[in-house]
Amino acid sequence: MLVLLPPSEGKASSGRGAPLKLESLSLPGLTEARAAVLGELVELCAGDEDKAREVLGLSEGLRGEVAKNAGLPSAGARPAGEIYTGVLYDALGLASLDAAAKKRAARSLLVFSGLWGAVRVTDRIPSYRCSMGVKLPGLGALGGHWRTPMAAVLPEAAGDGLVLDLRSSAYAAAWKPKGELAGRTASVRVLHAPTRKVVSHFNKATKGRIVRSLLTAGAAPKDPAGLVEALRDLGHVVEVEPPKGAGKPWMLDVLVDEVH
Repeated sequence: MLVLLPPSEGKASSGRGAPLKLESLSLPGLTEARAAVLGELVELCAGDEDKAREVLGLSEGLRGEVAKNAGLPSAGARPAGEIYTGVLYDALGLASLDAAAKKRAARSLLVFSGLWGAVRVTDRIPSYRCSMGVKLPGLGALGGHWRTPMAAVLPEAAGDGLVLDLRSSAYAAAWKPKGELAGRTASVRVLHAPTRKVVSHFNKATKGRIVRSLLTAGAAPKDPAGLVEALRDLGHVVEVEPPKGAGKPWMLDVLVDEVH
């Protein structure tokens, strides 16, 4: 099973670890594209600070993120699972998983990123600020920049198993499973049970809890139908919309009562 996650906007500090080594990251087929984004981002942030803030969509209060980006080549690196924070990652609680569940997380979780394309939670990266919606002066929209290299690399990473897609729309645009692989992909929405409306904050928390429960239970569904069964066995309320045609993913609605 391959689980596709969005990153978090806020991130933990880089710390004092050894600097990033691009060639050490998983999915080496993305190295060239990563180097291009990293070079453009560092150059942008080492120049006009106000222009960098405008391009990155940063408020005055986040001005310090520009300097952080400019120093990425020499910044300390930590496992991505420690860098990404926020509601989803708090609910996922990687640090508190038992040893077996942590091994499953290392194999199955893939975090999408405007800067790195996609990384595993064990990949060592520095803290940064660059969302998938950014348009860098020399590369254009990052979603478009990543589509070609992702299309070459991600199908191999997915193998012949299930793909559980929990990404937000901006990150989903960088790679969409196609053909037979799409038929093995399940995308999840979180709905308020009484109203059937999409929830916001609780959406992220629920997705984190879903992943944690699968990892903790050692569930290994082979296809979307098996995922539905596994989630229901774990106490989640799930409604299913099978694909409406060839090359379309399954749509799963997970229903929750809380909306906070």
